[in-house]
Amino acid sequence: MYLAAIAGNVFIIIITNLDPALKTPMYFFLGNLSLLDIICTTSAVPKMLFNLFTQQKVISFNECIIQMFFFTVGMDTEFLLLTFMSFDRYLAICNPLRYQSIMSKRSCFIMSIVVWAFGFLSSSFHSSSTLWLSFCGPKEINHFFCEVPQVLALSCSNISLNKYVLIVTDLILGLICIILTFISYVFIIFAILNIRSAEGKSKAFSTCVSHLTVVVIYYGSVILIYVRSPEGQSFAFDKIISVFYAVVTPLLNPIIYSLRNKEVRDELKLMAKSAVRNAIF
Repeated sequence: MYLAAIAGNVFIIIITNLDPALKTPMYFFLGNLSLLDIICTTSAVPKMLFNLFTQQKVISFNECIIQMFFFTVGMDTEFLLLTFMSFDRYLAICNPLRYQSIMSKRSCFIMSIVVWAFGFLSSSFHSSSTLWLSFCGPKEINHFFCEVPQVLALSCSNISLNKYVLIVTDLILGLICIILTFISYVFIIFAILNIRSAEGKSKAFSTCVSHLTVVVIYYGSVILIYVRSPEGQSFAFDKIISVFYAVVTPLLNPIIYSLRNKEVRDELKLMAKSAVRNAIF
């Protein structure tokens, strides 16, 4: 699953950069999404596989912080990126005449910088605040990788500040991003319903269904982990849900976008024909 996720996301990055037909804002953001999926799954899965094969199940404190940092970067940045992608779909369907002027290359580049900067900033807060904690009790993480709630649970220090940072991040990434995404799709649905032809409705909806599917899977799994009180957390349940956004989502994203987007399917067919032709000749 890990190798398939890496291969699928690398494929998306390659075709969105090489194919002139895919030089659009939507595929620009899709390339960023694939890169984030690679970061997210690579920060957690290889170490997990190593532990499963060797049965050592040991990670140093520094390695744990680095793993937590990069995983949080991927997760927080992806959360915000999906919101920007919903705004892109909103403009494309609800305001198509101004789409090209608003979603210019410069605008997309600025949006990507904002998204990545926020992800690194948020992750830096979590990681740096963890560095100041004391761990004097049990040192066994009840998880298959170092994630913020599980690491905080091991500390014997006052973690009020860490919980505050976590809550603020949850509110910004969780509540605001979900509200903005929901509002975008409310306008999109009304715009689609106002389209008279069935073909037009189907075409407009097909441009959103891939993103909406990814949003439901990713937002849903992350909310189940982070938007809950610490007292109500079950780490056994958290491990199961974490598999979705650490392993399953990075695997499904390229498949969902490849199957639902005609441009990606056409590019895949061309690459397959070229490979067959080269193999024959």
